[in-house]
Amino acid sequence: MIVRQFLLWARGAPPEHRAEAVAGLAQAYLDGDLSPADRRDAETALTAILDDSSPAVRRALADTLADSPDAPRHLIIALANDQGLVAEVVLARSPVLMDADLIDCAALGDEPVQAAIARRPYVSVATAAALAEIAAPGALATLAANQGAEIAEASLWRMVERHGSDPALRQALVRRPHLPLDVRHAVALTPADGLSLSISTSTGLPPGQVDRAIGDVRDRATVAMAVAAAPADVQRLVSYLRRTGQLTPALMLRALLSRSMGFVEAAFAELAQVPPARVAGLLHDRRGAGLPALLGQVGLPDSLKPAFAAAISAWRDSPSGETAPGQVRLSRRLVERVLSACAELHDTGKLMALLRRYEAEAAREAARDTLGALADEGPLALEYKPALIGFDGGRLQDAA
Repeated sequence: MIVRQFLLWARGAPPEHRAEAVAGLAQAYLDGDLSPADRRDAETALTAILDDSSPAVRRALADTLADSPDAPRHLIIALANDQGLVAEVVLARSPVLMDADLIDCAALGDEPVQAAIARRPYVSVATAAALAEIAAPGALATLAANQGAEIAEASLWRMVERHGSDPALRQALVRRPHLPLDVRHAVALTPADGLSLSISTSTGLPPGQVDRAIGDVRDRATVAMAVAAAPADVQRLVSYLRRTGQLTPALMLRALLSRSMGFVEAAFAELAQVPPARVAGLLHDRRGAGLPALLGQVGLPDSLKPAFAAAISAWRDSPSGETAPGQVRLSRRLVERVLSACAELHDTGKLMALLRRYEAEAAREAARDTLGALADEGPLALEYKPALIGFDGGRLQDAA
């Protein structure tokens, strides 16, 4: 009776009235207040609505059924394969859909459909893996931003491999909690293709100078990441850097001169194939008996060994110890010690140029610290400072 009356009425009713009636009938079905016979009739009527010509009517059905685990599976499957505005509702919310259903819809759907699947309250490892393989960049950004998505490391790398240059995806990945450190480095610090040329064009600087500046920024950020990470994550990062050719002597020397000894120990252990505890013991040994052999196992060129030996010796004498997170910077004292140790050596032109750049960077950081300290003294203190120095006849003099 319900089926016949409803369908006869629906033939002449306008879409907005049909949508309202469908939502009411679907809600009554879910509430369970109908008799068994009426419930069967209601399900038949709702199934007939799948052929309604108005997307608004089918959308009303999808909205009502989307959150219910008791919604008839055949209705949900049909709605999930409807046009985008209808399908997105159940794809994003329905607990009735299984991984196989979601993966199938993702493969056949467009980016909004894929994004709807990606923002579900829970996305399984399997569904996330399928999206990583086939989804468009916008959908992958939605997936990365979804804290309810379980994304395997292999899938994260696949997302980076396919669409790692997409700004929205990069931003979502960087903001994702517990992102593996090596993936975070690949996303956040690897310059996009053409970045050097773009900066060179906009600034007028030679491409080689731009490349060097980008490399310095990347190395500085890499060391900062390592200082803030757990030892196991640092080891993963070092392994990734070695595989990709980014674990350079310049990076290791920067870490050493920044007192980031966790990174240095992990890098030496990776390159020398020596347990990290053994490396730490050799680096802390003030006698330095095993250091030359360790530097040889690391594979450092002979021209660089004096610089590393001097830096390690200076670090041992330093009372500051390991750099704290948020305070990663080159130690001017350590840089000067290494410069002195290498000044009389031959064939160290590139090394000395690198150390001079480090010296300039450390000096600028010290100057910024001084200015920051002056600013922290407040307006009142700054107001009276000029009175301490007078100017007379072109000569500076003590105001006192």
